[in-house]
Amino acid sequence: MSPSRPAPAEYGAAVERYLVEAGLSGSSSRVYRISLHGWAWPLVDRRTPTGRERRGALPPVVPLAQLDAPAAVRQLRRGLTDRAESAEPRTLKRELACLRTAISWWRARGWISADPAERLTLPPPAPRIQLTPATTAVAAPSDPERARAALGLPAPLRELALWHLLHESGAPVERILALDIGDLDLPTRRTRTGTAAPLSWGSGTARLLPLLLAGRTAGPVFVTGRRAPQATPAADLCPLTGRGRLSYRRAAELFTAATAPLDPTGRGWTLLALRSRGRDRRHEPGPARR
Repeated sequence: MSPSRPAPAEYGAAVERYLVEAGLSGSSSRVYRISLHGWAWPLVDRRTPTGRERRGALPPVVPLAQLDAPAAVRQLRRGLTDRAESAEPRTLKRELACLRTAISWWRARGWISADPAERLTLPPPAPRIQLTPATTAVAAPSDPERARAALGLPAPLRELALWHLLHESGAPVERILALDIGDLDLPTRRTRTGTAAPLSWGSGTARLLPLLLAGRTAGPVFVTGRRAPQATPAADLCPLTGRGRLSYRRAAELFTAATAPLDPTGRGWTLLALRSRGRDRRHEPGPARR
């Protein structure tokens, strides 16, 4: 680093200087940039966007000196807790490692003096809940009973179709929400040949998808309940109704609210609960072609 170059005053600028001067590869830079930008949100006491919204969101402007503030540890810890609601433990571990490496690099250059990530630890796994006759529908996070309880809720058609497809395919939420109607081969219960990460589903999804898609032949499979803003990309619009693609955040909020009565803590569950058995059924064959 040239001594004539002053230290950046803004967190985002410090991220870019780190990515350029640390000599990271192109793929590593991309992973680090997404991870490090995500930590900007809790530094201004805001929740980090998730799913598709997270990848496309512009991080807030944050002074780099905020990392030296006494509140930084609390803010980053809250961000880590919030992120744990929608991310796998290995993703959390990677993102925390990215932050620690960048902070170490910035401190070595005298840009900041504190290390607010030093005291951060990954949230412990949710404890298993011992089932009793009174709590049969409330299972531990990895227990199939939890998914079955959620799928038995009297929810709207869109949510039921989404939940069944997540459960039966075992696919990530982002992959499911990115599906377009043209990607689906309903008779064979599979996505069409040539689509990314082919997936299949079972009888529950096969029963609900035709009802959800009635009258629609193009656009996103899962759409919002109202017309999308004018700036919404055409690829994320239903050409018939003008409604936009359902976001990860909204899907997660609806599932958490719907499952709150099933959760002894009253907080509700995350969409990861639906994938407890999906991996075992990902390659379940659909009906034979005639």
